[in-house]
Amino acid sequence: MDRKSKFWAHFTALITIIVWGSTFIASRFMLDCFTPLQVMIMRFLLAYIVLVLIKPKFTKIIWKDEVIFILMGLTGCSLYFIAEYKALTMTSASNVSIIVASSPILIALLAHIFTKDEKLKINTIAGFVIAFVGVAFVVFNGTFILKLNPLGDLLAFLSALSWAVYSLILKKIINRYDNILLIRKVMFYGIVTTAPFLLLEGKPFDFAAFSDPKLIISILFLGVVGSGLCYMIWNIPVRTLGITITNSYIYAIPFVTMILAATLLKEKITALGVLGAMLIILGVVITGSPKNLLKTGKSK
Repeated sequence: MDRKSKFWAHFTALITIIVWGSTFIASRFMLDCFTPLQVMIMRFLLAYIVLVLIKPKFTKIIWKDEVIFILMGLTGCSLYFIAEYKALTMTSASNVSIIVASSPILIALLAHIFTKDEKLKINTIAGFVIAFVGVAFVVFNGTFILKLNPLGDLLAFLSALSWAVYSLILKKIINRYDNILLIRKVMFYGIVTTAPFLLLEGKPFDFAAFSDPKLIISILFLGVVGSGLCYMIWNIPVRTLGITITNSYIYAIPFVTMILAATLLKEKITALGVLGAMLIILGVVITGSPKNLLKTGKSK
């Protein structure tokens, strides 16, 4: 691939991760007035509406691929978020953040097993280990509290595994459909697979809460930008860099959230958090480096 395409792919991955790291702040505002399932359905609906407005044309889909889209909506949207949110009610936020951050490792393993062009390399493993340690430092940010809750931790792992499966399916189908149509389908089935859980919850929407402009901005940011546009542009680096390198950027989400929480919510950043941020950046760089970077006595 040429340098320009590679640079653009890394840039779009970074921008997407910055936005996704910001969504935790917007979600915190929304969850003061709505349940997690209500926030999910609203953001998926907004994303779908925006994508339909961008490209209203509907294309005929092979029925076998429709099943694939259902699986993508389930793993990349509903199951991923439901498992994560439920885990947060059963175990510590630190546990959830650490376990969900393992998704790049799971993706690398699945890619190694099920794809021909994304095999594990020494720099991939080293980069993942370094970045994962950095994530732990950022998440704990000076407060080492680790309380095990088997069911909650298992749900967090299910969330990470869901994204890993979504990424693998995405790689298999990404070149077969238009980018907007593909994500529009994913959001549609995200709505469909979330709706039954929302009905079982049975809690009314407090739409009067939207009298607060902060909530309007938050849900628009979550739905239009965080779900609709970012899921779509995430496919750019996936096509160019593959799922292993692209998803290594996920390690930076806790770092972005830490910076924004310090800026907007006045949360404290410790020296350990700064060290973690540096390790994350180093780990991501090593993961995306040429395969012989860590070998001595050789040059490319």
